[in-house]
Amino acid sequence: MGGYLALNVGGVLAAVLLTVVAVFALLSLRRWLLERRGGTVECSLREPDGRGVWRLGIGRYSGDELLWFAIFGLRMRPRRVVHRRGLIVSGRRKPEAEEEAALQPDAGIVEVRDGGRTVELAMSGSALTGFLAWLEASPPGSSII
Repeated sequence: MGGYLALNVGGVLAAVLLTVVAVFALLSLRRWLLERRGGTVECSLREPDGRGVWRLGIGRYSGDELLWFAIFGLRMRPRRVVHRRGLIVSGRRKPEAEEEAALQPDAGIVEVRDGGRTVELAMSGSALTGFLAWLEASPPGSSII
C-alpha cells in the first residue's frame, strides 16, 4: 500500500513539474514571438482609476499605435492599444516610494490620455525617451499635445 501511495505522489509531482515547465516554455515562446519583429520595450501599465496595480508587459510600436501585451498571459492580441493620434501626455514623474518595488530601477512614469481613457506607463529612462520621440515624430497636422 505504501509503495502505491509513493508512486501516486511521485506521478502527481511529475505532472505538476511538467505543467510548470510547459507554461514557462509557452510564455517564453510568446515573448520571443512578440519581440522578433523588433520595436518592443518593457513597459508597465496602470490604470489610475483607484485600482492602482502595476502590470508588467511589453509595448510594441506599430505605426501610429503602441500595442501593450501583458507579460503573464498567452494571448497574442494586445490588452491595450494606445493611439498616437489624439494622445495627450498629461503628466510625467518619478515612481513614488511604494511603487519602486514593482517597477524597473530607473523607471520614469508618464500619464497619457487616449480618447476617454487615462493610463500610466512606466518605462526605463531610455525607453521613455524613445516613447516621447515616437510621439514627436507624428506626421504633420496630427493633434499630439
